[in-house]
Amino acid sequence: MSDTANAPVQILVIEDEDDIRNLVVMNLKRAGFDVMSAGNGADGLSLLRAHRPPVLLLDLMLPDMSGEEICAILRKDPETKDTYVIMVTARTEEQDRIAGFEVGADDYVPKPFSVKELVLRVKAAARRSQATAAASPSAPDDIEVECLRIDNRAHRVWIEEQEVELTSTEYKLLIYLASSEGKMCSRGELLEEVWDLPPTLNTRTVDTHVKRLRQKLRAAAHLVQTVRGAGYRFGSESQ
Repeated sequence: MSDTANAPVQILVIEDEDDIRNLVVMNLKRAGFDVMSAGNGADGLSLLRAHRPPVLLLDLMLPDMSGEEICAILRKDPETKDTYVIMVTARTEEQDRIAGFEVGADDYVPKPFSVKELVLRVKAAARRSQATAAASPSAPDDIEVECLRIDNRAHRVWIEEQEVELTSTEYKLLIYLASSEGKMCSRGELLEEVWDLPPTLNTRTVDTHVKRLRQKLRAAAHLVQTVRGAGYRFGSESQ
């Protein structure tokens, strides 16, 4: 095995509060990560472009630009668009979570947070970043339901013959639900299979991502059905 394969995963932390940044950096280093950090958006973007770390811990409120702006910039750049972004912020309203997911965040951690849980989420993100980008072996190559068409080999989605741009996490959520058509998927199951997180984790990440995914699916939004109090099911309403 090469040295590159054995190298620790690089993590970038962009956080303007010194105490929080130092605490996070220290604990991530203890967990075995190669950690870089910045106290503002401009320095963070410079590190991001120079090193292209696979995982970014991003504060939403920075002195020079918002975390949403940074996320939007990196998603537009082919070199950084696949970075796994965990937003960390004191803003915990649903519209704040949705705003972060709209620009491509993969996960959302509210302040104050458990350092142990934050490290757990970073470990899950790192595992995902090391996985191949190949089509899911458990899902068919092509899925067509009503006006929705998925090419799982190319990771592309069309609604009414118009291509829809999804983040890697949105795509993984959709393909998991679609390949389990008719089956109820609990929030815990989705946390495990899509985010690689413990099923007992108390988080609104799944619900907020489903809401955003439905917005993007437009005419096919009804295919992602809510099973009240339990989770979600994929399929036509007639099923």
